[in-house]
Amino acid sequence: MGLDIAKSIGDYDLLEKIAEGGMGAIYRGRHRQSGAIVAIKVMAPHLTKNPLLLKRFEQEFRAASRLDHPNIVRALDYSDNGNRPFLVMEFVEGESLGQKLEREGRMSEAEAIRLIAQVAQGLHRAHKQNLVHRDVKPDNILVTPDGVAKLADLGLVKETETDLNLTRTGRGLGTPHFMAPEQFRNAKNADVRCDVYSLGATLYQMVTGELPFRSNGPLDAWMKKIQNDLVPPRQLVPELSERVDWAIRRAMNADPEKRPASCREFIEDLTGKSTRRLPSVDSATPQQDLWYLVYKDETGAPHTVKGTVSAIRRSLRDGLLGDASNVRASRSKAGPFEPLRGYPEFRDLVVEAVPASPPSLPSWGGGKRGPSAHPAATPTDATAPTQQHLQPGASQSLSPPSALPTPPLKPLISLRDVPSSTNWEALKWVCFFVLLFLTAVISFWFFQH
Repeated sequence: MGLDIAKSIGDYDLLEKIAEGGMGAIYRGRHRQSGAIVAIKVMAPHLTKNPLLLKRFEQEFRAASRLDHPNIVRALDYSDNGNRPFLVMEFVEGESLGQKLEREGRMSEAEAIRLIAQVAQGLHRAHKQNLVHRDVKPDNILVTPDGVAKLADLGLVKETETDLNLTRTGRGLGTPHFMAPEQFRNAKNADVRCDVYSLGATLYQMVTGELPFRSNGPLDAWMKKIQNDLVPPRQLVPELSERVDWAIRRAMNADPEKRPASCREFIEDLTGKSTRRLPSVDSATPQQDLWYLVYKDETGAPHTVKGTVSAIRRSLRDGLLGDASNVRASRSKAGPFEPLRGYPEFRDLVVEAVPASPPSLPSWGGGKRGPSAHPAATPTDATAPTQQHLQPGASQSLSPPSALPTPPLKPLISLRDVPSSTNWEALKWVCFFVLLFLTAVISFWFFQH
């Protein structure tokens, strides 16, 4: 008897089918004793004979039941009795983020950041529990009518610290447009940075209304990913802030080592604000904005300067403090002083993201380029910073322009050459002729011997 006819399973009444996916159907249901409304995911009958899929279905419940977080859909019950395994989850009123985007199109930057920050918090909790989601995408994010985002569907979750791993080596799992390029090759080795990539790709669609890699198939998407052939979000939506554009491009870098190391760092990139507890500062110092920097000039003499975030950012962009990667900062005059990349207020000035122009477009001209051209939007500071003559070891303030000439703009980061666009058709012909040549060589060797 089919489920639509049976109208019940275990201790639950099935009220209506609300979704259907690769593993089975999802119903809105009600517990007979308590009357609680729940979501019930019932495994498709033809999959129940597959031991691997049964284990993965059980693992989804076990992983979700460990995660008690307001931004993750809770797992409530599981049963594999009989021939109809099912998973019971909290019922979330609302719709998926994918449905919302399809109906309304791209959303405002502020709303997108608010929702993605909630998802990142839930995902960060999962990572702390040694779980990697591996399938973060708009369709797996539910949004309630009052604007709460909840991460759902842990069907592809990976437990990093246990022997239970249900993914074969060399197999890719996930959704091509949203998963990291290394996950294409081997989902077994997927880690936190793969989820960070998917968060960035999800935010890309939220703020642009476009898939990050529009292609005809998984192979084309993978080729674009590994070449960083990404159309910058600001090219599609010019009013998007430079900081969000940079944060998305950094999260979607083909090299996982160049992405944020955690969901927390990704949100810091987006907001330009630290999530760490600030150290105590001098009582006379305005805690909210004053920073101290130490650096060495071209003669090797040390200097200490202080200023507001906006004043320091302007000085760094103009190259007035030399190579920004050598500058160290602290909220306290006494230190400790750390590299700028450790502070989200300045990280975008020293950390490279995916090139701002896609490889298929002409090379950069004389305009803005590289990460130093994409700082966070900051309020205009009344004290426009320039570098005055600083005594070695003395603490100086970044002050208004003086009569001294302003040094020319110095690039803060050496930029890699933009890779040339790959002509896929030409590449296929090259491979064909190479294969033909090798066949001829092998045939000649065979007949000679």
